[in-house]
Amino acid sequence: MESMTGTTDDQLMVRAADGDETALQMLVERWERPVFAFLVRMLGSREEAEDLCQDTFMRMIKAADRYRPDGKFQSWLFRIAGNLARSRLRRRKILRWLPLGGEHHETPDPGPDPLADLERGQAREQVRAAVSRLPERQREALILKQYHDLSYQEIADAMVTSVGSVQMLLHRAMSALRKDLSRGRSER
Repeated sequence: MESMTGTTDDQLMVRAADGDETALQMLVERWERPVFAFLVRMLGSREEAEDLCQDTFMRMIKAADRYRPDGKFQSWLFRIAGNLARSRLRRRKILRWLPLGGEHHETPDPGPDPLADLERGQAREQVRAAVSRLPERQREALILKQYHDLSYQEIADAMVTSVGSVQMLLHRAMSALRKDLSRGRSER
C-alpha cells in the first residue's frame, strides 16, 4: 500500500469514488475534528454534533462518485455539515448555538494570578454570550472565519453565497459584537 500522507483531499475523493476504503478513512481522519468542532458550535450539543458529524461523513461517502475535484473540498464538506446543522436547528426551532470557544481549543495555563484568570474567564464568557445572540448566518460566517480560518471565497462556497455577502455578514457580526460587548461593559 502506498503512503497517502501528502495526497490532497481532491485526490483522496477521486480514489474514494473508485472504492478506495483507505482514502475514505484518511479523509475522515483529517476532517473529523474540525467538522465536529464546527457542529458543536453550531448546535450547542456534543451529542447532536456527534450524530451530525457521522451524517456528514455518510453523505460525503455517498456523494464521492459525484464530487468534482476542483480544490474546494473543505468548503464542500463544511457546506454539508452546515446544511445538516441548519436543518436540525429548524427542526427543534431553537436557534441556540454553543458560543465560540469550547473544549477543542486549548485553555491558558492557570497562572499565578487567580484574579487575572477570573477576569479572562469572565471576558471569554461575555464574548461567548454575545456570539450566541448573533443571527444564524452571521454566527456561521464568524465561526468559519475565526475558528476554521476559511477564506472569504471558501466561506461563500460553504454558505452558497457571494464573497460580498460573506464580507457583509462578517462586518455586521463584528459590529453587533462590539455593540453588545460595549453595552455589557457600561452596565457593570
